Amino acid sequence: MEGKIALEEHFAIPETINEAHDARYTGWFPAWPDIKRRLFDLEELRLPEMDKYGIELVILALHNPAVQGIPEPKRAAEVARKANDVLAEFIAKRPGRFAGFAALPMQDPDAAITELTRCIKELGFKGTMVNGFSQVGDPNTVVYLDDPRYLPFWAKLEQLDVPLYLHPRDPLPSREPVYDGHPWFMGSAWAFAVETAIHSLRLMASGLFDRYPRLNVILGHLGEGLPYMIWRIDHRISQTPRGIPARRKMAEYLCDNFYLTVSGNFRTPTLIDAMLEVSSDRIMFSVDYPFEKTIEAVKWFDELHISERDRLKIGRTNAMALFKLGKIRGQTPNF
Repeated sequence: MEGKIALEEHFAIPETINEAHDARYTGWFPAWPDIKRRLFDLEELRLPEMDKYGIELVILALHNPAVQGIPEPKRAAEVARKANDVLAEFIAKRPGRFAGFAALPMQDPDAAITELTRCIKELGFKGTMVNGFSQVGDPNTVVYLDDPRYLPFWAKLEQLDVPLYLHPRDPLPSREPVYDGHPWFMGSAWAFAVETAIHSLRLMASGLFDRYPRLNVILGHLGEGLPYMIWRIDHRISQTPRGIPARRKMAEYLCDNFYLTVSGNFRTPTLIDAMLEVSSDRIMFSVDYPFEKTIEAVKWFDELHISERDRLKIGRTNAMALFKLGKIRGQTPNF
């Protein structure tokens, strides 16, 4: 399929990758040197792959945990602004091929609102990507997005009518000793999904979407396991509600307030389950570049045994509607 739109695609700036980050990721990824090179690249390596594999537009976002891992609010705000300015300058050179998600200093909700507003109204970004919880004040203090301090931020997000991509990050080892001695389950193998799934459930359960019903949150990796588990979650909560603030079932919020992308989860039965739970209207294509290979994502997606109508929606038109893209380079996609 030509004309695909991808939206969990990452970049980096020198302020977000340091020696500690290098040491950690070298242990995870034998291919880390190449991944790092591709994170810093904004055009030379990406654009030929996009052309080769039929990806018309990429929405770029800072890698994880980046700004969310900077405990000092002032420094977090400085790095977020720097990353957003770098991204905006690049997008201005290729507006038909690239767009952006804002990096935000959630350590300071007022600063996050200010930067979000600037990025949407002045820089033309399409939303924001927040990398899970933020470390605030010191490295061991974490704050999740259901915290009441963020209610004005969510109100502004709804007012601006742009989505938030809730991207994974690892839990802090000090808070999750269950992974001790089992490093292979950290990161994208398991911990990312579990951490992001419970963060999403916290948002649903808090009553956030009752207060701001027009909010849209995007989850990668076909929903971080939530479509598969959502019925049982609601079933058990109905038996033991324990004073849950939410007025509706979790499955209703998943269908009405969340979009999913296929990033890094190129598995047909998993996609079919997600389509049955949230419908093909709420699913979008993505790669998770450069942590996943474009060729693997595209080969799987283009050869999927789904209707061409669903392929077009997932590959392109759902994203066009959500991000109000209109025509991109005036092209009509071909299969």
